[in-house]
Amino acid sequence: MEIDQKKPLSAIIKEVCEGWSLGNHENFALQIADATNFYITEKNRNDIKNGSILRLTTSPYQTAVQLHERIQSSSMDAKLEALKDLANASRDITFAQEFINLDGISLLTQMVESGTDFGDLLSFTLTAFVELMDHGIVSWDTFSVAFIKKIASYVNKSAMDTAVLQRSLAILESMVLNSQDLYHKVAQEITIGQLIPHLQGTDQDIQTYTIAVINALFLKAPEEKRQVRLQFAHTNVIRSPTPINDEMAHQLYVLQVLTFNLLEDRMMTKMDPQDQAQRDIIFELRRIAFDVECEPNNSGSIEKRKSMYTRDYKKLGFINHVNPAVDFTQIPPGMLALDNMLYFARHHQDAYIRIVLENSSREDKHECPFGRSSIELTKMLCEILKVGELPSENCHDFHPMFFTHDRSFEEFFCISIQLLNKTWKEMRATSEDFNKVMQVVREQIMRALTLKPNSLDQFKSRLQNLSYTEILKIRQSERMNQEDFQSRPILELREKIQPEIMELIKQQRLNRLCEGTCFRKISSRRRQDKFWYCRLSPNHKVLHYGDLEESPQGEVPHDSLQDKLPVADIKAVITGKDCPHMKEKGALKQNKEVLELAFSVLYESDEYLNFIAPDKHEYCVWTDGLNALLGKEMTSDYTKSDMDTLLSMEMKLRLLDLENIQIPEAPPPIPKEPSNYDFVYDCN
Repeated sequence: MEIDQKKPLSAIIKEVCEGWSLGNHENFALQIADATNFYITEKNRNDIKNGSILRLTTSPYQTAVQLHERIQSSSMDAKLEALKDLANASRDITFAQEFINLDGISLLTQMVESGTDFGDLLSFTLTAFVELMDHGIVSWDTFSVAFIKKIASYVNKSAMDTAVLQRSLAILESMVLNSQDLYHKVAQEITIGQLIPHLQGTDQDIQTYTIAVINALFLKAPEEKRQVRLQFAHTNVIRSPTPINDEMAHQLYVLQVLTFNLLEDRMMTKMDPQDQAQRDIIFELRRIAFDVECEPNNSGSIEKRKSMYTRDYKKLGFINHVNPAVDFTQIPPGMLALDNMLYFARHHQDAYIRIVLENSSREDKHECPFGRSSIELTKMLCEILKVGELPSENCHDFHPMFFTHDRSFEEFFCISIQLLNKTWKEMRATSEDFNKVMQVVREQIMRALTLKPNSLDQFKSRLQNLSYTEILKIRQSERMNQEDFQSRPILELREKIQPEIMELIKQQRLNRLCEGTCFRKISSRRRQDKFWYCRLSPNHKVLHYGDLEESPQGEVPHDSLQDKLPVADIKAVITGKDCPHMKEKGALKQNKEVLELAFSVLYESDEYLNFIAPDKHEYCVWTDGLNALLGKEMTSDYTKSDMDTLLSMEMKLRLLDLENIQIPEAPPPIPKEPSNYDFVYDCN
């Protein structure tokens, strides 16, 4: 058949197809290629001869019919070539639909069940099967036990063709994930223990598919059967010299999430205060900490035993000293917190005893409560590791250190609780600072995890370098870098803005002084039951003050305050131990808190107006305001904090239009003067 090369391609194909017969498809395909000036390589010609070009020149139905016949050929070579073509063609959903309508899936499963095919024949059969099933046209529930057993046998064999093993693992994963009924059938044929040997090779694709099957079995298993050790993945995959690809990282992340999700049940289980077995765990914590045996029922009176238990439970840092079981009724973290505490007490006994005894010997205010800290820390760790949440489909964020220990979460807690105690001491925290300490500990843990330590020991070492002092430096550095404060134009802008901000803070302090504050009087007997009020006049000229019978509900008017002190008469503002009311007889017994809130106003020659602020905030407001009235610098921590906040906000607002624009270090050069200044435009 002659083809006119001047005709359009559509006309050529139509002309060729009108004279089509199955016997001469090779010649017609070559004529089409030649007529359209296609570049035909030797491989292309061979493809045409063995029929793989057929699907390009026939409908999907015709291709499906012919491949359905060819894969049943008695010739092994012809059968292999047909299976190769089928594996390629099955990626197209239109062809897949036609082949499946011809009962092609059943034909492939029968070929697998018969067990007569092996090597490349089996490999391409399974490849075609996987491609066809990926379209979601056929339900996975339709497959027989014989087929499942055959696929599982390929996985259980010690020596198996890599391609066959990979396809078999992919089929098992899909079966488990897509059908609960198939999960039970697969679980009878293969166990996680039988899969682990496949991780010991060097083929990362096989390792990835293996972990994917383990994850699928893990996800579908009943809760009582969900047990897996992460260490096998660390030994055979993470420590491998081969870099971990994205798919492997995702599967390791999924395995990590599913493992930690085993903790969800305990995390959401409240303690039953009436359950003796659970109460015995608390008794065990007390026994280990204080090296006491459980007293027999007849040892002393009931009241004496209760008093002794209450004392010890207070030392252990429980919120409820009388019945600490109540502390574990909060969910999360529920019973998981108690599990962690018991693990720490048993497996790190020296560290546990040291923390408990060290804190029980401190003042109540400076004690780091072990019980409360453990409960809040367990809750925090669950939030960090997203315990109870399903794995994300696109996340690759796994932590190698969690794969190095069978009880990695408990060990994670043990390291973190010791960090919390250390940070508490570094911050010189009190009970009021509990939440601040937890925030710093969270930041320390998150920063250490970001570094992806390979082991728990390495994680612990990283935390040693993230002390509270170091965290403050990092915060300051990040703040400086974020605002690009080192740039000379930015520094000049800051210097220009700073006086304006300081004036704003000054006005706020003076306005607060005009509103006034109620102060307590401290007598020689330190009875804090009398009050007095002080406020600045609206014109900032006079301090009005006077005694009150009781604490006021709002502002006290000027005319009800009998005494006045002109601001012009004020000589100085004195703070702390230099105040005269802190030097009086018995003043050495004044506690540190009162000392930090004391200030005095010196007027005339040796007259003083003595204050003790109700809290640190009011102390800063009044000392700043008085110094501002005297024309002195405001130096309180409150002023520094306000300056940082307001200055940062103002800088951001002024630089908003320059976002993503590089600010040069030096100003642009001044252009040369023009040759003349005749810039007038004559409108006429």
